[in-house]
Amino acid sequence: MPLLVLIGPVNKIRNLKKKARFIYLYLLPLLCLLLCSHFAGAQSTLNTGQPTTLTNTPQRDTNANKSNTSKWKRQDARIYFKKLNSERIYTPDTETHIFHRLPFSQPWNRDLGNFGSPTQSLMFTPEDRLGPTLGYHVMDVYRFNLDSLNYYNTTRPYSVFSFHLGSKLEQLSQIMVTENIKPNWNFSVEYHKTVSPGSYLTARNNHDNANFTTNYISPNQHYEVRAAMVYNKEQHDENGGLANPGQLDSLDYNDRKTVSTRYQNELYSITRSPVFNVQRDFGVLLQHSYTWGRGDTLYNQDSTSYTYKLTPRFRITHKLELSTEKHDFKDLTPDSLRYTSLFHHAFSNEGYYTPALSDTVFSEQRWFWIDNRILLNGLFGKVGNQLEFNAGIGNRFDEFATAYGSGITRTNMISNYLIGEIKKEALQSGEWFYHANAQFFFTGTDAGDFLLHGTLGRDLKNNAGSVEVGFQQQLNNAPYNYTIYENEYTTINTSFNKESVTEAYGSLQSNRFRFSAGVKVYLIDNYIYINEAQRPAQYTDPFNLTELWVRKVIKIGSLVLDNELVYQEKTGSAPVNIPTLLGRHQLSYERGLFGNALRLVTGIQVQYNTSYHPAGYDPLLNRFYYQTSYVPPAKNNFPECSVFFNFRVTRRFRAFVTADELQEAILQEPKINYPGYPAQDVAIRFGFAWVLIN
Repeated sequence: MPLLVLIGPVNKIRNLKKKARFIYLYLLPLLCLLLCSHFAGAQSTLNTGQPTTLTNTPQRDTNANKSNTSKWKRQDARIYFKKLNSERIYTPDTETHIFHRLPFSQPWNRDLGNFGSPTQSLMFTPEDRLGPTLGYHVMDVYRFNLDSLNYYNTTRPYSVFSFHLGSKLEQLSQIMVTENIKPNWNFSVEYHKTVSPGSYLTARNNHDNANFTTNYISPNQHYEVRAAMVYNKEQHDENGGLANPGQLDSLDYNDRKTVSTRYQNELYSITRSPVFNVQRDFGVLLQHSYTWGRGDTLYNQDSTSYTYKLTPRFRITHKLELSTEKHDFKDLTPDSLRYTSLFHHAFSNEGYYTPALSDTVFSEQRWFWIDNRILLNGLFGKVGNQLEFNAGIGNRFDEFATAYGSGITRTNMISNYLIGEIKKEALQSGEWFYHANAQFFFTGTDAGDFLLHGTLGRDLKNNAGSVEVGFQQQLNNAPYNYTIYENEYTTINTSFNKESVTEAYGSLQSNRFRFSAGVKVYLIDNYIYINEAQRPAQYTDPFNLTELWVRKVIKIGSLVLDNELVYQEKTGSAPVNIPTLLGRHQLSYERGLFGNALRLVTGIQVQYNTSYHPAGYDPLLNRFYYQTSYVPPAKNNFPECSVFFNFRVTRRFRAFVTADELQEAILQEPKINYPGYPAQDVAIRFGFAWVLIN
């Protein structure tokens, strides 16, 4: 459904493709042309070389204060966006300092060695879940989420087209289109397409991700609605990792496509794997509210136009979410040795593909849910500096199902919960902000689950930065896919106690001094994970895990040195795979030319981590698991090196060229990300982002 909105501007998309090809083939002539053109730049609150990628200064939202006779269409271009249930204003990112970095890998995510493959963060992060969940998260970084979309407002039709092209036909295409139908009504559409065959056999990824958002506020500002739709599909061909990692040391296998992988089967295909995981989800969100308060009408001096202003005092909000999610696993040429951790069965075709007679292993898990909540909101204080209370009740219906070819198992549940919140945002420089919220399930299978969260901080004056401290306590059940595994050959049921996660954190950020630092301390009890036998398990001893990080950017003239360090430590023998130290350093030359119409950034980047037992990846469960039997060789800790060249023309066009994994040219062997899964070879990537404002 969200893709239908793209039918209208199809001619524009075709023109973009032609322009993209023009850039790729004739970059320097186009650069000269753009330098001679005059563009009204899209505003950005980020300073090049600053430590953060999205630290926007709050601005006043004046778009709702349009006169009934104002020449709205003649205003200069302005675009900004907000998040759901927030009045903070953000502007699109136009920085060039880290534009070259691989998308979806920031800040510390690591994939299986192929762009678009399952990822895990090198910084420990517990799964964020409350209430019923399905439990597949290795593809989360590529997905759109209903509760974290952008709701735009713009005075001109605004589009962004970006394209990344890498070695081995790695491609990422992105387009975002937004336009205000009226000053108080906007819609936006965004679509991402990811395709990457990979350096090794049968590791293809093919993703489609799209979202649609719209937001409307009535002229008298009493009624407001925000609606959204998301569609995500991630398809990952499983090659099972390398069958013989020693082949990486041989010059006979310089072409990585000749290295043997565990699941390759030429009788099935020489490019596709007979084993694959596919995850799809579609969701709809509708949130609307009606506000009561004091309204004022302010006229200009000659009374030819007016501005309406509402000071809200009480609000009723209704939020409806609906989603369906499906995860498929298929093995078209099963081998009994693959499944020894789950079941024992001798297949009739044992590794061969004969469609008419073949045994297959198929398992599909589905999740459908509807969530309704009603909130009563009270607001106190002046507009732009209001304290908001809200309390309400929610009801949700969840249906889980496991299909296994010859049958299906279903589980239905109805849950009710209470929710409350107190919030004050820092919308101006120098203000305090605080936020506390609670959610408690009192009926249903997840009765007793709860979330308590509170944060307190201050936005420092003159955009100097911010300081924040917070606390969170969470009690939750195991996800559905941990409790049942079923196909036509076996059924495995597991039960767990509730998992408790307590978190305390603090952070300091200063744009002025180009510095940020923070700390997180976790206390986890009844930790739910995948053990070394690749089965769901629970670690019943409580353990602590501490994370410290710091980032400092040093600027001397046109030279910029960006330093990031992370230290993390766990207690006892908790089943968590983490390196103790992470580091990333970037030295770049950054300079503006032609009155800063052209911005150049070029340099080198290195990233490293200390030796540790990396997690294993289980294709059958589509999850990472704890392991202690494999430690990568010492040279695996050699820093990952990249060189890059980024540039920006005004605020409308950015591009980069980068060479990644250059350390392999020295070591003559790729870094091992996970057991059996080496990192990508030396890769050249090119990409650009082009902003179009009509």
